[in-house]
Amino acid sequence: MKTTTLFIKLMLSMTLALSATVGALEVGDQAPAFSLQATDGKTYSLEQFHDKQAIVIAWYPQAFTSGCTIECKSLAQNGHLLKRLDVTYFMASVDALEKNKAFAEENEADFPLLSDPSKEVATAYDVLAFYGMPKRHTFYIGKDGKILFIDRKINAATSAEDMAAKLEELGIPERQAS
Repeated sequence: MKTTTLFIKLMLSMTLALSATVGALEVGDQAPAFSLQATDGKTYSLEQFHDKQAIVIAWYPQAFTSGCTIECKSLAQNGHLLKRLDVTYFMASVDALEKNKAFAEENEADFPLLSDPSKEVATAYDVLAFYGMPKRHTFYIGKDGKILFIDRKINAATSAEDMAAKLEELGIPERQAS
């Protein structure tokens, strides 16, 4: 009996693992549309950047946790590396907007944090883990709305430096003086 139960559990976990990768987004895919409220009081959508600017969305599990705090501080303290490039960047979570606002304020984030409490966008980006929070994945999206790169191995402490290096590698130009 125990062998049968173990076999069933093994088969179920293998099926879940395979189903999780079947619809996974890949480089070259059209990024899923979104419209999310941000900590700066604005609502951002993928559509508003079309043919205008590349964007980066850094999904994080939960505000006020250690790794997420480290990543947010990296972006806040080293954002100048990203601001010189023609890109808009966000951190995004499924936390409520008020929680993200407090998190952004505490970490002196000078960039928008997006809130997806319905988890619809996190699901579309295939970042929602089985425990209900996003995995720490960063999406680089071109002006055409196509995914340029998906980083699934984030070093929270060097997040800003790593993003800037990847954007340069992807050919994102420097921001033009207005």
